[in-house]
Formats: sequence, structure tokens, C-alpha cells
Amino acid sequence: MSDLDLAVGLLRATPTHENRTDGQLRAWAEIALAYGDELAAGNDSDDVQVVEREGGVSDSELVLAEHQRGTVVVYTEALRRVEELARARGWPVTREALRRAAVAHELAHHRLDVRELNRRLGHTAFRLGPLRLRGHVAGAEEISAHRFAHLRSGLAVSPLLITTALAGGN
Repeated sequence: MSDLDLAVGLLRATPTHENRTDGQLRAWAEIALAYGDELAAGNDSDDVQVVEREGGVSDSELVLAEHQRGTVVVYTEALRRVEELARARGWPVTREALRRAAVAHELAHHRLDVRELNRRLGHTAFRLGPLRLRGHVAGAEEISAHRFAHLRSGLAVSPLLITTALAGGN
């Protein structure tokens, strides 16, 4: 599957989008991916400290990394789980490449301008005559960050594919 198809699938699985058309989801996915491309083409001025901690796995979620006040925390237990998933699928992924992707993903969230992304997505949440309230497209930020991480990390497999596999969709 292409990143576009994977992104559409992730948006489709987001509870607020169950009644959206495939055309609408595809358009939003294209915009979010393009925004991730644009972010990745930017400069590398982020200077963050990266630390590793055990954890990142609970019954309800898996967190590879988090950005906390200028530091990216990478969770080693979660990293191992994703590495095991990749190995079981036969994907040519190393722990170091996963770590780079996790850090890049968090940097993307730090760089991402949510208002600009929402402007580009053009979703209207509410309209009253000429007044329009721009809406948030749940999942679009993640798609942009995944694309950024893929381009910046050199990961052999799309982070969108890994996320889909983790969610049980592929």
C-alpha cells in the first residue's frame, strides 16, 4: 500500500471520520502528507537532547517517544516491541532506524504549525452565515509527523505501515 492509502485508512479508523467520504479523506491525507514533506525539506535547526527510558508500553497504548521541554524521551520497551513486530513481518528495520524515526516524529510535532495545517486542510466545523469556524482534522498531525519521520530517518518501512500493523490493520 502507498502512504496515501495507509493515511486514508488511518483517517477512516479515526472515530470522528466514520461518515466522511473516501474523497474527503483522500484529499485530507494528501494535504497532511504534503505538509510532512514540506517540514522535512526545511532546515535542521532543532537542537534537542535525546534520552532513553524503559517503558512506553501499557495495556492501552504504545508510546515510542515524547517531546518534553526540549528533550525527546525514547522508550526502550516500546522500541523493542516495534522491532519485534518488524522482524516478525520480515521488514528490514533496525532498532537504530526506529529510534531515529521516533525522534524525528517528535521533532515534527514540535515544528508543526497546527493552525497552518488546519488552514490547508480547509475543514469547516461550523458555519453561521458568513462566519466560519475552521475545524481540526483528527489524525492529520500524525500523518504529517509520520511522513516527516520517514523522510528524515531513512527508515526502510513507512511509519504509517508500522502504525497500521500495530493497530491490527495490516
